[in-house]
Amino acid sequence: MTLHLQRTIPQLRRACLPVGLAALTLTISACGSGGRRLPSLNGAGASFPAPAYQRWAADYKTAKGYLVNYQSVGSGQGVRSFLAGSVDFGATDEHLSDADFKAGMAGKRGAVQIPMLGGTISPAYNNPDCPGLKLTQAQLADIFLGKITNWSALGCPARALTVAHRSDGSGTTFNFTNSLACFSEEWKQKVGVGKAVRWPVGVGARGNEGVAGLIQNTPGVIGYVNQAYLRGTVKPVALQNKEGQFVLPDSKSGAAALNSVKLDERLGGADCNPEGAESFPIVAFTWIVAYRSGQGEEKAEAVRTFLSWSLEEAPQKQAAELGFVPLTGDVLKRAREEVAKIKD
Repeated sequence: MTLHLQRTIPQLRRACLPVGLAALTLTISACGSGGRRLPSLNGAGASFPAPAYQRWAADYKTAKGYLVNYQSVGSGQGVRSFLAGSVDFGATDEHLSDADFKAGMAGKRGAVQIPMLGGTISPAYNNPDCPGLKLTQAQLADIFLGKITNWSALGCPARALTVAHRSDGSGTTFNFTNSLACFSEEWKQKVGVGKAVRWPVGVGARGNEGVAGLIQNTPGVIGYVNQAYLRGTVKPVALQNKEGQFVLPDSKSGAAALNSVKLDERLGGADCNPEGAESFPIVAFTWIVAYRSGQGEEKAEAVRTFLSWSLEEAPQKQAAELGFVPLTGDVLKRAREEVAKIKD
């Protein structure tokens, strides 16, 4: 038995040595650090970036051989799960507050907040009789205030107009209502801004998926979703921006808007009505929040490895093809530096 071990240990060591550059990726996947495999990861939170995160998880497993499970449960639940320590990372479309950084496991372990992507939040509708819908900022606010109840008020053939909104706590809702509060003083005073608000009118659904499904299956409905959910009968609105231009949500108009957003020292930040003639007026970064320490060496390495990989050129390009705005320039550099702060 001893002789057998003596013969096999050198063989195992040789198996973990890279054989040329082409074998490097396989070596890392098979051997990990010190010959160990990295543990799987569980994350939960925002539905806004879910198509990108779930695609990344599949591609990451193919590229590196490690598992990442991501549950699209909304930003509110994602932050609660992160603060409770029940996930390895959380995801949110609203940056953490000072109180969040001090609460629960974030307070005990420390937290890093990493922008992973950007995107537009688009008013979206289903009305085959009203193609190419354009809305002013005031009209959009009036629709969600319940002051516009028929499509005829928007220059379309008469039919009842139904509003769709999120029923769960959502960073998408926070950013959408934050913009409505900039567009309308009445909205700001009567409804306000939040992950969840008391909607004056409408039908609720969970997640971007739920709102998109409600719009798709119900002609006459208008709601709001991340750009990635615009497909089929879920049509985008050309929304008037701060410069008076009517702009459709896409990677170009999203990038123009996000480039004007100033991020603070914790990489949080938002702009409720960005400047620029080409800017789409409702945009947001989306963040992953992770523990700075206290999770063990292997788990910390697993989180760092996945997030570092996600900020590489190919995954960011893949996200752009799914309808998101990839990070570039200084924001990308700062995000990578924040990932490096994750320790055991």
